Amino acid sequence: MLFISPIYSCLLALIIVLLAYRVTTFRQKEKIGFGDDSASDAMKRAVRAHGNAIENIPVGIVLLLILELNYLTPWMLHLFGTVLVVSRVLHAWGLSRAAGPTKARFYGTLFTWVTLFLMIVVNLLIIITRT
Repeated sequence: MLFISPIYSCLLALIIVLLAYRVTTFRQKEKIGFGDDSASDAMKRAVRAHGNAIENIPVGIVLLLILELNYLTPWMLHLFGTVLVVSRVLHAWGLSRAAGPTKARFYGTLFTWVTLFLMIVVNLLIIITRT
């Protein structure tokens, strides 16, 4: 039975749901059923924050799940999961505040990519060392 990756998978999925809810509330408020051409900048940022989460979070969940299935040490699973959750929150918060660069958005992106890359490397190392 898996114990660690489901915790972070649920937290990451919650981020996606909250960002989707945010887009929905903007759509209702601005009476926009489809697209975002006539939307406010705030709604466009909300759509992009949700889109970015959809682009990155599923990959992180799959990599974390594979690591747990391959019996990676629990502290490393928690480290990867925690950094991924915090970095996705930072990115969403930074993008929601301003269309341009923000420190939160920069570090959210940086730590997401570093975490994904490290999980890829660790997964490959596990495969190489066990074959």
